[in-house]
Amino acid sequence: MTDEAAQSRPRVLVVEDERSLADLYASWLAERYQVETAHDGEAALAAYDAGVDVVLLDRRMPGISGDRVLERIREAGDDCRVAMVSAVTPDFDIYGMGFDDYLVKPVSREDAFELVEQLLRLDDYDEGLRRHFTLSSKLALLRSHKSEAELEGSEEYTALRAELDELDRELTEAVGEMSASDIGAVLRDA
Repeated sequence: MTDEAAQSRPRVLVVEDERSLADLYASWLAERYQVETAHDGEAALAAYDAGVDVVLLDRRMPGISGDRVLERIREAGDDCRVAMVSAVTPDFDIYGMGFDDYLVKPVSREDAFELVEQLLRLDDYDEGLRRHFTLSSKLALLRSHKSEAELEGSEEYTALRAELDELDRELTEAVGEMSASDIGAVLRDA
């Protein structure tokens, strides 16, 4: 694989204080993604930047906890997807936490791939919803200020409608591919 192809792959940050487990997750995921590892909260915050697409984050770590790392990522305001991957069984304290998904260890290779793919699909769907809103707003604006004859005579208006129709088809198809947990996460983010 060329350096350029590797650079275009989604970036995943694995944050896990058990080095052997972090290395295992990284070796699995490196087949499809750019993977970085951090073994504590401080290293996670140092490795994290706006270019990270997905963070797999352990909750209990020495020093800065995974919960606090999550808070700091959310405070940064980036669109990164974060999944807690922890031996901590979830309790009611998860109510106010800003994660996108939660897996209880042990995690299989298939679980790891499925989790990252699901989180990336959510990003694609979110971007599609944003684009849909923008196109719909433009169409509504034109419809409120132009006559039907002006609209029908405009190549731009016709192209805008065609683009929105295509996006509708893509989003409908994406929803069909999403699991119930994918859809729940999109609705939480809306």
